[in-house]
Amino acid sequence: MKISSSQMFRNLNKWSLKALSMALLVGTFSVNAQETDPDAASIDGGSLFAAKCATCHHPFKDGTGPKLSGVKAAWEENGAGEEVIVQWVHDWTKAAAANSYAASRVNLMPTAMTQFGQQLSDDEILAIFDWIDAQVETTGAAAGVVGGGEVTEEEEGGLGWIWIALFSLFAVIILSVGGVRRQLKHVEAEASGEDAGSQMSYAEELKQWAWLNRKYVGLGGLVVVLGVLVVLFNGLYSINIMEGYQPSQPIEFPHKIHAGDNGIDCKYCHNTVTESKSASIPSVNVCMNCHKQIVGQDEQVAKIQKVYDAAGWDPVKKEYTGKTKPIVWNKVHVLPDHVYFSHKQHVVVGQVDCKQCHGDMTTMSETVKVQYVEDLNKIDGNVQLTKSTLTMGWCIECHQEKEISAGPLTMKGSGYYDEIHKRLLKGNKKLYSDYLEDDQVSVKELGGWECAKCHY
Repeated sequence: MKISSSQMFRNLNKWSLKALSMALLVGTFSVNAQETDPDAASIDGGSLFAAKCATCHHPFKDGTGPKLSGVKAAWEENGAGEEVIVQWVHDWTKAAAANSYAASRVNLMPTAMTQFGQQLSDDEILAIFDWIDAQVETTGAAAGVVGGGEVTEEEEGGLGWIWIALFSLFAVIILSVGGVRRQLKHVEAEASGEDAGSQMSYAEELKQWAWLNRKYVGLGGLVVVLGVLVVLFNGLYSINIMEGYQPSQPIEFPHKIHAGDNGIDCKYCHNTVTESKSASIPSVNVCMNCHKQIVGQDEQVAKIQKVYDAAGWDPVKKEYTGKTKPIVWNKVHVLPDHVYFSHKQHVVVGQVDCKQCHGDMTTMSETVKVQYVEDLNKIDGNVQLTKSTLTMGWCIECHQEKEISAGPLTMKGSGYYDEIHKRLLKGNKKLYSDYLEDDQVSVKELGGWECAKCHY
């Protein structure tokens, strides 16, 4: 039985309306589910794990810290319930003192557990463990590596399903409108006595439209290509950006107490900063200069005990035992092997304050991290920069903005700059006078942008 064109058109209309209604229903259901789902307001254990735990832990593999899958059940089986686990995350020293099983886990790994204090609530801690227990171990290529373990799952935003539903909705609308348009042209052709079979296909119509609008199509194509290139290069520029990197440490050294409250100079502990390219981590003997007498109180005792263990010191008998347990620190600022940086050059010759790169340590009670350039710019006296910390652009920008001398270089009172002063006056007086047009001499003007200054 032959179906007429008008019947086909009516059937297509019905199909289009049904498809459009279904798409609207799906989109509405997804939006409503997103708005009314009670789980949407619950704590996201996966995001918390990625932000707080993934640096050292993996659900199914040992890293800097032990794997966490099944930990909650194992602790409960050994008499350490949820309250002990929560206390362990807040302050493992208190949990170890109150529970024998928790005490048995202290030396499970060589690196001590980070004490989060009040950074995480009890519910957030339990949500993290619930999320871990809900994960299924899979094999295959890992998505990436973060700190102590591999991340094999990619987090999805809460609006992901809404975007999928909207995309599907618009796709159905476009196809429906296109189908209706073609059927109208088909009916019009039949009414005018033309051969309906000679109608162009979708591909032919698209080619014809593109040719008729070739200027706009070409311009749109150029915009798309340029957009892809911009996104690509922005992605390349983000490689190895380390701002915010803050590895866990065996001791949460409070700089605020030492450098802030007690006014200890940075160079007392980091005593090689004026003599070497490295600032160095102070030896435990430097700590013992004070902590032979200053033992600490309450929650500070456990932290200082690690210093005593590293030095082999018995604070009760006031004598050395000869048995030491070194403190294993995690490196924070890591530069590539082909980059040369000298603390002595910057601190002694350039007279750069520590806070220019490390921030105001006198106000920091947390472990050291790579500071965000926005936070560094808020500190009085710092050179205002725009590039991400520890990137090449950051160093170059600082060399451009940092002045060496306001006026003649001899005012600096440094033999290093006196020699440069003599060479400039002897070799190229015009170049030297050009530098002083703004009454300032920058690091860039003295060769601070030469590749060999920083690269081997």
